[in-house]
Amino acid sequence: MVSYKELGLVNTREMFAKAMKGKYAVPAFNFNNMEQLQAIIQACTENESPVILQVSKGARNYANQTLLRYMAQGAVEYSREISNGKGPVPICLHLDHGDSFELCKSCIDFGFSSVMIDGSALPFEENIALTKKVVEYAHAHDVTVEGELGVLAGIEDEVSSAVSHYTKPEEVIEFVQKTGVDSLAISIGTSHGAYKFTPEQCTVDPKTGHLVPPPLAFHVLKAVEERLPGFPIVLHGASSVPQEEVDIINKFGGALKAAVGIPEEQLREAAKSAVCKINIDSDSRLAMTAGIRKVMAEKPAEFDPRKYLGPARDRMKAMYTHKIINVLGSAGHAYDK
Repeated sequence: MVSYKELGLVNTREMFAKAMKGKYAVPAFNFNNMEQLQAIIQACTENESPVILQVSKGARNYANQTLLRYMAQGAVEYSREISNGKGPVPICLHLDHGDSFELCKSCIDFGFSSVMIDGSALPFEENIALTKKVVEYAHAHDVTVEGELGVLAGIEDEVSSAVSHYTKPEEVIEFVQKTGVDSLAISIGTSHGAYKFTPEQCTVDPKTGHLVPPPLAFHVLKAVEERLPGFPIVLHGASSVPQEEVDIINKFGGALKAAVGIPEEQLREAAKSAVCKINIDSDSRLAMTAGIRKVMAEKPAEFDPRKYLGPARDRMKAMYTHKIINVLGSAGHAYDK
């Protein structure tokens, strides 16, 4: 077994306490490869933001669990290297949407500092039992655990649901007390993937012609906060699906029609509440794909991966920087006491 502390990582306990006090949300960026990881660490270190490196079950299989461990350790050292002597920003390695006790245990044993066990599709009592089992093992190793109540619609990696179900505020106290989770992911209208809403669910902005999604259910968030004052809340499926990236992808041969995300002003509002972790994955995929497609279209003879992955990395870094500063509010908080 490898402890995350040997890799220089931290769990989310102190991260979330500081985020709630400072009225910001810690970015939880998913990554699958080196370029994504470089962009995340550059953006977060240069802007002094704590960060949660998220890995899904599929991404872990793609990257290989042993390589992933050393990539996380390398991320800490890379942040230290470019921090101008301040030391690495706080970095957590988190399992996103773990679907079994065995997967969560394996991640903990391989150096993850935080895991999510997603039993939200199970009956309430079964979700409690599974989550509690993960919590007991994780806490024995000082690893933090995120649970989930409510179901998000959409598709992303192995996570898929045709319909969403808002979190029931009347269930949250019992769930948290019986499981001992450290944070709770809730459903208030966010959704996985780039196609978060159907055109029928949206209105049309008369100035731009772009689809405008329905507002998030802040009344559900408020009801949860009232029942769990001071408890860390998580939002999944919170990519904004930047129209600029979608337009570039479509301009250079893509076919992303009616891709709609969560308005950033709503995410900023959520980040000022008990929401102290906001997950962003699709926006990174869009930025990377836009960068690659642009180079491939403009320079069709190019075959050096560095020449198209480098610009893709730059687009992702710009996107992460924007989120950190303008949406999540986490810039400048890495070294808070």
